[in-house]
Amino acid sequence: MNAQSGDIAVSFEFFPPRTPKMVEKLWGAIETLAPLKPRFVSVTYGAGGTTRELTREMVKDIASRTGIQSAAHLTCVGASRAEIAEIADSYWDAGIRHLVALRGDPPQVDGVMQPFSAHPEGYANAAELVEGLVKRHPFEISVAAYPDVHPEASSAGADLDNLKRKLDAGGSRALTQFFFEAETYLRFRDRAAAAGIKAEIVPGILPVTNFVQASRMAKMCGTPIPDWMGRLYAGLEDRPETRQLIAATVAADLVRALHAEGVREYHIYTLNQAELSFAICQLLGKGVQA
Repeated sequence: MNAQSGDIAVSFEFFPPRTPKMVEKLWGAIETLAPLKPRFVSVTYGAGGTTRELTREMVKDIASRTGIQSAAHLTCVGASRAEIAEIADSYWDAGIRHLVALRGDPPQVDGVMQPFSAHPEGYANAAELVEGLVKRHPFEISVAAYPDVHPEASSAGADLDNLKRKLDAGGSRALTQFFFEAETYLRFRDRAAAAGIKAEIVPGILPVTNFVQASRMAKMCGTPIPDWMGRLYAGLEDRPETRQLIAATVAADLVRALHAEGVREYHIYTLNQAELSFAICQLLGKGVQA
């Protein structure tokens, strides 16, 4: 890919801050990335909806203070249909038109993820949630996709069927879980097309600066980590600057490989690290133009 082509579009994902220092860091990240003109930025929930109010306030603040399209993560775990309706109404009334609708994960107990259990008066899954939201308001809705198969799915086919149900229920596009090799996404895209899925499937890109943290996240969501990544980060525990360089290079190489196969839209999991995401975009010709 020509690094000056500038023909890609990006969106960024943030998590809600829990302390004043984290708030300051997040706003700094948003200010750094805003000149890249992202398609949208999204703000996540914690497991079990534990940061619901923080997410709501951050999404509204980003939209009002920057004018960037903001997308709120909304899960059905631990919430009734009435509670979700109230949240959806508040977003709509605040001018938020884009939601990322997810089933969500229950909170961990003693470090162990608990099985999902639907609220007795809630939605049983993400497809039902999407259907309920679009009946409430004509939201633009992104849903999740899993190139390496959701860890709770009975099979790859069943997981793909679930994705199709979410899109058929009113989903606008799918944002994928992160992955580390281009072939993983490309095979998934081909399988989705063969299954009759026509919606946009946007690859999720996770720049890895902390290999231990990324390994933990990957294990939770069933994403394999290739051996070559372990070798790249070996012995770099006390060299954060080197890890940053490697993270930017690996992520840019992944996007270049996807670009060669016609992919033009990317969703970057920033982990609230602005400079790294900015550097990746600059490497790909998506930087601020002079």
